[in-house]
Amino acid sequence: MGKLVYSMIVSLDGYVADREGEFASWAQPDEQVLTAINEETSAADTYLLGRRMYEMMAVWETDPEVIEQSPQSTQFAQIWQRADKVVYSRTLEAVHTTRTQLRSRFDPEDVAQIKADAKGDVTIDGPTLAAEAIRHGLVDRIDLLLCPLALGGGLRFLPDHRLDLALRHERRFDNGMIQLRYDVLKAP
Repeated sequence: MGKLVYSMIVSLDGYVADREGEFASWAQPDEQVLTAINEETSAADTYLLGRRMYEMMAVWETDPEVIEQSPQSTQFAQIWQRADKVVYSRTLEAVHTTRTQLRSRFDPEDVAQIKADAKGDVTIDGPTLAAEAIRHGLVDRIDLLLCPLALGGGLRFLPDHRLDLALRHERRFDNGMIQLRYDVLKAP
């Protein structure tokens, strides 16, 4: 059985994108951070993705320029390609990457079964999809890469939902980013 891990790059004030939906100018990991991401995601067996996150991440299979940017990029592409992907979308008509299934809606029982069947971790990527999993008590761990900037608004990393967390890991990087890993404590 795998753990469901919610993982993203986040601004200091808790946003994954600014008010215009932009993140590329500030959320780019350098090689040191990408090495840590590869270490973290190497245990991933399955990725659960919303449409927007899937469209953004598909380049790790479809765009040779992105894949070949650096040895760490190539390694991440290999990790992503060998994992199963489940995309949740009401608007997407087809997927264009291998090992990828399309589902029209988030079903908590289905996600619980994916976790139960997984040989490794299951990641859930994107704050909208993760909010659903959090509300259903499915998320076991939250991993974030905290960026040294505040956006002042935008797309929030966490939903308006109480979570009790236990810090399990922290690591500082030369570029000012901090990696944090929390276990989600289940209510008694």
